[in-house]
Amino acid sequence: MPDSPDHSARAAALPDQPDRPDRPDPAGVWLGILLRQFPELSQELAPSRSARPSLTGGGGRGGRPTAPGAPIRLFVSDTIRDITDGVVELEEAVCEKLRVPRPQRGTVEQRLARLLGLLDRVSAQPVLAEHVRGEARRMARRCSLALGDAETPVRVSGRCLHCDSVSLRVFPHRETVLCVNPGCRCADPACTCRTDDRHRHSWVRAEWRQLAEATDGDLTELTAAQDEGTSTEGGSR
Repeated sequence: MPDSPDHSARAAALPDQPDRPDRPDPAGVWLGILLRQFPELSQELAPSRSARPSLTGGGGRGGRPTAPGAPIRLFVSDTIRDITDGVVELEEAVCEKLRVPRPQRGTVEQRLARLLGLLDRVSAQPVLAEHVRGEARRMARRCSLALGDAETPVRVSGRCLHCDSVSLRVFPHRETVLCVNPGCRCADPACTCRTDDRHRHSWVRAEWRQLAEATDGDLTELTAAQDEGTSTEGGSR
């Protein structure tokens, strides 16, 4: 599809977008979400005072009834351990790359606050900044899943490459654009869309520029939807 003059001019200006001062730092957004959500995991881990034993009799060892939330609390416990280890490793890696003293011991919240304080220096190293963003996003997403949060998609303009439907949505946690049209079918005979009605065509963030060009969409809108989605989810807590 040939580019229109306006579209070409817009695409040429896109590389400058990440440097805009009014755009939130992606790593800071995810670290902030994680800092707000992590303390809630401990509350989820504690058994509810209103939880009643199972009356089915299957229960635990010796036929004793068990609380119905045990599998959920196990998942939360695993999440706390994963995030705790991840934050420790991330802070140590950042300090090593920035050549600053090895971090002192501290709680997850203290370590996250220290990482937020280093973001100005981290942003000067693109590779390190991308690593911090990726790890913070991964941990924040896992934390949200453990808390039972649903991911809210953001609608964007442009038509799907395969079904020509106005059905593209940005899923912020996954950093993915999905076509939500259940009837979408592509030309690839081997694609799962032909055999599984639950399949959805998707484009990860690295493919968004190509997607925007092919659909005459707007890459700036896609990235803004991503930022809006993560900021909204973080601010709702």
